[in-house]
Amino acid sequence: MSVFTDIQFSTQLQKVTFCKYLLILDNKRISLTFPQLLQLRYKVKEHTTCVNLEQTINNHNFVLLPIADRQHLVFLEIPKLLDLKEELECYFYSF
Repeated sequence: MSVFTDIQFSTQLQKVTFCKYLLILDNKRISLTFPQLLQLRYKVKEHTTCVNLEQTINNHNFVLLPIADRQHLVFLEIPKLLDLKEELECYFYSF
């Protein structure tokens, strides 16, 4: 029995089919292919390095992130960005 059965996380990544994924950020649903998912992971890692994160915190406290070949533009504050990073890391390192 899982402790998290009743909790709905605001950031979720789900596998739909072999190369199709669904990213849920708050109430927004974004379908991604595997290459788009890898590109998102790269962008999130790039924005959450120590230097870039410190610069973001000192300047504006948010990141505008284009997702899925620029079909979606997502406004992420620092906690949401870190939550997305954690979700992506857990998804890729769970195997």
